[in-house]
Amino acid sequence: MMGGGPCFFISLAFIGMVTFIVGEVATVLGCVLSIKESVAAITLVALGTSLPDTFASMTAAKQSDNADAAVGNINGSNAVNVFLGCGLPWLVGSIYHDNNNVRNNNGKGYEVKAGPLSFSVIVYLCVATVCFVVIICRRIIVGGELGGSPTGKYASGAFLVLLWFIYILMSTLQAYEVIEY
Repeated sequence: MMGGGPCFFISLAFIGMVTFIVGEVATVLGCVLSIKESVAAITLVALGTSLPDTFASMTAAKQSDNADAAVGNINGSNAVNVFLGCGLPWLVGSIYHDNNNVRNNNGKGYEVKAGPLSFSVIVYLCVATVCFVVIICRRIIVGGELGGSPTGKYASGAFLVLLWFIYILMSTLQAYEVIEY
C-alpha cells in the first residue's frame, strides 16, 4: 500500500513510543534501585533501545550472503545515535538559549558540563577499536566477519560481549568514583 511508506512511518512512531516508555521505566527503575543516572543510561536505557537494532542485524545477517547489511546496520545505528542523538538536542538547546538571552555560568551563556561523558567516550572508543580489530582479523583469518568454525565464532561472539561488559564496568566504576578521571 503506497509503497510501504505509511507502514514505515507508523513503525517509526511506534518505535519512538516504545523507546520513550523504555526510557521512563529505566529511569524509574534506576531511581527505585538507587542506580546513578549515568549508569542507568548506559545499561538499562541503552540495552532497551538497542535490542531492536540487535534483532534487525541478526535478521539481516541470516538473510544476506554477507555480513555487510548487519555490520552496516550496527554502524549506521550508532552514527545516528551519536551524531543525531547528541547533535540535535545540543543544537536546539543552543538556539533556545541564544534566542531567549538565557545566561548562566556568570554570564558566559549556554554551557553544560560533561560529567562522566568524556571518560565513557574514551572507554567506548577503546573497546570499539578492539572490536574493529577483531572484525578485521576475522575477515583476514576466516574470510568473513560472521561464521567460521564453531569455536572461532563462539569465541569471537563471547569476546565482543566481554567488551560490552568491560565498557559497562569501567563506566560504572567511574560513575561511582572508584576510578578517578
